[in-house]
Amino acid sequence: MEMFFMFIPMLAILYFLIWRPEQLKRKKHQAMLDNLAKGNLVVTTGGLHGKVIGVDKEIVVLAIAENVKVEVSRGCIAFLKKGGELIEGE
Repeated sequence: MEMFFMFIPMLAILYFLIWRPEQLKRKKHQAMLDNLAKGNLVVTTGGLHGKVIGVDKEIVVLAIAENVKVEVSRGCIAFLKKGGELIEGE
């Protein structure tokens, strides 16, 4: 019975220190992906910096240089850039 009462605080600590923050981070990132729009400056998980010029349900078209367009999966967008700073899942 004592072991059972020891697991309850450990589970609470795991929840509040690991699972909950990760869940909030994931929700914030998904909201950022859902709100992508033309003109946003983004960084992909592969490190490409570009400007969003087209958004589809699963594909985002980025302009990474003059006359160079790249199609990436929406899930590959890691950060938004605002004022030169990376903003994760605003």
